[in-house]
Amino acid sequence: MDLIKKIWTARKLILVVMIPLSLLPLPLIHPCSESSCAYVLIVTAVYWVSEAVPLGAAALVPAFLYPLFGVLKSSEVASEYFKDTTLLLMGVICLAASIEKWNLHKRIALRMVMIAGAKPGMLVLGFMCCTVFLSMWLSNTSTTAMVMPIAEAVLQQLICTGIADSLEDSVTVDTQDEESGESEKVCMDSQYPTNRDHMICKCLSLSITYAATIGGLITITGTSTNLIFAEQFNNRYPEAKVINFGTWFIFSLPIALIMLMLTWIWLHCLFLGCNFRETCSLSKKRKTRRELLSEKRIHEEYQKLGPISYPEVVTGIFFILMTVLWFTREPGFVPGWTSLFEKKGYRTDATVSVLLGFLLFLIPARKPWPSAFSKDPLAPMITWKDFQRLMPWEIVILVGGGYALAAGCKVSGLSMWIGRQLEPMSGLPPWAVTLLACLLVSAVTEFASNPATLTVFLPILSALSETLHINPLHTLIPATMCVSFGVMLPVGNPPNAIVFSYGHVQISDMVKAGFGVNLIGVFVVMLAIMTWGEPLFHLSEFPTWALMRNITGSL
Repeated sequence: MDLIKKIWTARKLILVVMIPLSLLPLPLIHPCSESSCAYVLIVTAVYWVSEAVPLGAAALVPAFLYPLFGVLKSSEVASEYFKDTTLLLMGVICLAASIEKWNLHKRIALRMVMIAGAKPGMLVLGFMCCTVFLSMWLSNTSTTAMVMPIAEAVLQQLICTGIADSLEDSVTVDTQDEESGESEKVCMDSQYPTNRDHMICKCLSLSITYAATIGGLITITGTSTNLIFAEQFNNRYPEAKVINFGTWFIFSLPIALIMLMLTWIWLHCLFLGCNFRETCSLSKKRKTRRELLSEKRIHEEYQKLGPISYPEVVTGIFFILMTVLWFTREPGFVPGWTSLFEKKGYRTDATVSVLLGFLLFLIPARKPWPSAFSKDPLAPMITWKDFQRLMPWEIVILVGGGYALAAGCKVSGLSMWIGRQLEPMSGLPPWAVTLLACLLVSAVTEFASNPATLTVFLPILSALSETLHINPLHTLIPATMCVSFGVMLPVGNPPNAIVFSYGHVQISDMVKAGFGVNLIGVFVVMLAIMTWGEPLFHLSEFPTWALMRNITGSL
């Protein structure tokens, strides 16, 4: 038993050592570039899926194995680890740091909840809407970490008010002080006054993690997997020029809105029942004492923020400006602002992102006129420490490792070899291939990290699409979206773990609710790719940019 315990304790170290050694015959027996690249790809993929080493560390494997096996030069591999999307992410993180530093996210969340009211159904919908909005611009994890404490304060107010109500019905007290003290005592001893209160806590907690996932789908910067797709696609098909902030937003916004409503209805029916009239009424006459007190608590929290501050105004202006400049860069149906420049193709979404992010380090956080005599009138909106605290360097290296693997597969010819092995699937219609890809990545991502799963699958699906003469976007976009649907387990993604840590939900609740959200997600994505996605990306035809890539790869 002691030996088994020691082996189990050292299982990750054993895996790290044994996987490369057991696969070593592959490049030694067949000493060609394809087998060497396959060796590196399998080792890295196993490290990612098993998380035997940190994701960022595993992403560095191609940096030393590719040069050792002669697949790519060290300088060529190094250039893959820092791309245009890295600059895009850095600019967005600067804006996110300013939003969090000056509590703009809290003001937005509380304001939207105040509009929705404290009826359970509307409260859940209000929190979902504000979480979706914030997650469009901030990371899913940051959004969940920001919104969940606000939701927890509201839930505790509901719970304590419910316990106080039950005390009034069953216990007679002499003084108001005694009543207040007894209420606080019971609030500490008992977590939920009724089963319905527990259901409300489950519903609201899970709705936040699902809404964060849905919001991340909307923008190309909303989640790391979107960035991975954009960079790998643009790197593999440089002539495509079809994926930018605007086209992605137009395609994904209807998906998010449909998913938001269907997910809300699913969670409401699962935890609160199907009586929407009772839980969603906006009439003040139908509000209970608990709901009125909860609304009062939300208003008090909002009042603590005080009047909107100068840094919040500046952050809001930068937020709007960045979005407008992204949309108008190359909208497609009219000339964008890049047409004002003589040289084309030099300016991307990253240019806007980094420029505005850089300005946040320069613009003072105080009004220039009355602050001339203040202690530090030139203190900037954000500092490097603010940026460093939010910058996900592990994701940057992970994305870079994915680019390096893709470059190795292309140079070695491995991607074409994989494509030839997938030729038996040529009899399937495009929608069936896409559905299989969606179901496969949705299943794998429940147990492996989303970025790692997508990084492994993108080159395979690209090669499959080229072999079957399907528009690569027909499979790549749905797979990119479905890889975010790891919502059934706490290990599926960090937002799940954050919500689970609050103790309101059990794993069985997450599996039951997440399975429904998974089905909803796959259904809506398939609906989108077969309806408004076709004219937007011309999915019914095999494009010339993919044909050129296919011919070049064959040669």
